[in-house]
Parts: sequence; C-alpha cells; structure tokens
Amino acid sequence: MRLPASSTKIIGLANVVVVTVAVIGLSLIPAQELPHAGPASAGKVEESPPSAAPAETVATPPGQPPGVVATPEFARQVRANEAGLVPVLMYHRIVRKRLASIDRTPDQLRKELERLARAGYVPITAAEFATGDIRVPAGRYPVVLTFDDGHPSHFALDANGNPAPGTAVAIIQEVAARYPSFRPTATFWVNHEPFGLRDEAGQAAALRWLTEHGYEVANHTWSHPNLRALRKRKVREQIGRIERLLKKLGAPPSRTMALPYGSMPHAKKVARTGSWDGTRYDFAGVFLAGAEPSVSPYAKSFDRGAIQRIQSNGKKGECRKWCSQYWLEWLDKHPGKRYVSDGDPERISIPRAAKGNIIAKRGLQVVAY
Repeated sequence: MRLPASSTKIIGLANVVVVTVAVIGLSLIPAQELPHAGPASAGKVEESPPSAAPAETVATPPGQPPGVVATPEFARQVRANEAGLVPVLMYHRIVRKRLASIDRTPDQLRKELERLARAGYVPITAAEFATGDIRVPAGRYPVVLTFDDGHPSHFALDANGNPAPGTAVAIIQEVAARYPSFRPTATFWVNHEPFGLRDEAGQAAALRWLTEHGYEVANHTWSHPNLRALRKRKVREQIGRIERLLKKLGAPPSRTMALPYGSMPHAKKVARTGSWDGTRYDFAGVFLAGAEPSVSPYAKSFDRGAIQRIQSNGKKGECRKWCSQYWLEWLDKHPGKRYVSDGDPERISIPRAAKGNIIAKRGLQVVAY
C-alpha cells in the first residue's frame, strides 16, 4: 500500500526541509491575535449514510458508532478496506493573515474540515490510530487531525469557559455541529507553554477541557529542538520534561509524540521509549512531518516509530504533489487505496487480495471477502 520507495524518500526529504524552514521562520514572528470566527451556519447538514444491508448489531459504549458484527457479505457491500491508506493531516498556526507557508486561515481550516465531512471522513485521535483502535461507522474513512506546537490559535477558553471563537477547536466543534457524523476530536502536540499559556492554572484548565471533550494532548518536546542534533541524553530530557509537565497539569501519559521538524534522532528508539530523571515515556506512535498518507496500522509495513503525515495546504509551489489538497484528491480518484471501515472494531475487513499485506493484532479477527 506504500508509494515507491524512491518517490517517498525524495518528497519526504523535501517536505522536511520546507517544514523546517517554515517553522524556524515562525519562531521569529510575534504571536498574532486570535482569529475571529466566521459567520455561523444555521442548522445541521443532512448526510446520506453508506448504503448496505444491515449487519448484526451489538452493544457499544456511549459516544461510539452503532456496533456491527462484520460478515464477508456486509464488508463487501460497504467496500471495507482496513488495509488502506489513512490521511494524517498536519496543521500549525491558524491565523487570519498567513505569514508562513504552513499557516492556514480559519476559513481554510473550516473549508477543509467541511470537505472531509461531506466526503465521509470521521476524525480519530493519533493515539487511536497508532494503536489500531479505529471506531468509525461502516463505509466511512478515518482521518487524523493533528496540530503542532500548542499555538494560541489552536485553543483558548472564553469568559464562559467555551472554546474561543476562531480557534481551531471552536471551528472543529462548529463543523461537527453541522455534520453529525463528523466526530469533534483532534490531537494537539504541545511544548512547554501549551497554547501560549504561562500560568499553571490556565494550562491545567485548557488541558482539562480538551481531554474531557475527547481531544488528545500529547508530547512535542520541551523546547522544539532538532532532535537529530542532540545526544541521546538530551533527547530523553526534551521528551521527559514535557511529559512531566503534562502529568503535573493533570493530563494522562502521552501515547503519541510528534518529532519537531519531523527530524528523527540518530538513535531512533530513544524517540519512542526511554526515561529522564525518573520520568518514563513509552509512545504507541511517533509521527513525522510528511509527506504522504499513512499505511493502515494493521499493515505489515506500518512503522509505529515513523508515522507519515500530510501538511495541510493547497497545490502551489512545493505542495503540488504532497500536501492535503493533492492527497485528498488523489484518494478520491483511487478509492480502492483508501481505508474504508467495516464498522466493527473487533474485526479487520479487507479485500481478499490484500490479505497478505496485514497482520492481525490484539487478537482481531480478519474478514477477507
């Protein structure tokens, strides 16, 4: 399910360079005001669920999709392919005026999320993806929304204790209100001042709201260094210090982390597991900076220590072939390559031709049709 190795290396290296230059540029730019919310859309948008014969239903926890027991016949009808590709989208600042190529405006974010919702994508967290805990209704597609650096434009609470208008979380919530099947969740990878907050009480309140509402807040190192330039001890310190802070603020242990600049330390394993000054970390997934959809977490080629992401952007300049607009269009044109859920988290449903490409994990049953 992966692209040719030569192409992957070329675009991967190119995208890391682009992201590195852009993020370094961001560090020199003063923080902008939070963007204002766009006009609220009245009412919910009706959606047509995928057509398929009903499967046997089972009880599921509150908030999860209606359960089914996938059979080969049902999997065939919804065209399930849980060996397919999954877009893991990477966002940075969400600002009214873009000052770097990786910035997105509130309107651009809203339009991309609405496009995903209309196409049948359902957000899951990075941790759920990395662990293969994908609970998406039958016939729909998982997407992972990830936000790097914990910028103030990602999340803030207003005077009433709600997401501040124009922030990424407020926009996600708005889109989910209009599209009932679009689950309001995302992953926020933060540094030592989450969302630009410097007081511990404010940081704790922000993390509490996000985790209580189904969002993931996790590790992006203490000060966002290039880990490849550091010795193993310093890599462990960068990861361990932010892990200790998140614990102090009441967040659960991080299950995932994103590499600053997408740069892997020389000792790859130290990015995924280790300890510093008595604080341990053990991630289910370590995420890169780009530049293609990820293979399924059930695929034999899935590497939890180097999970691909896609930069959110149009098709101009360096993004002609590896940012979100290009890849979402590519997946629309190649539906047989895309991950399609069978609606049954206890089974992995795939076309029979893909059976040799996956590994059944955690005792999940493989359904081939």
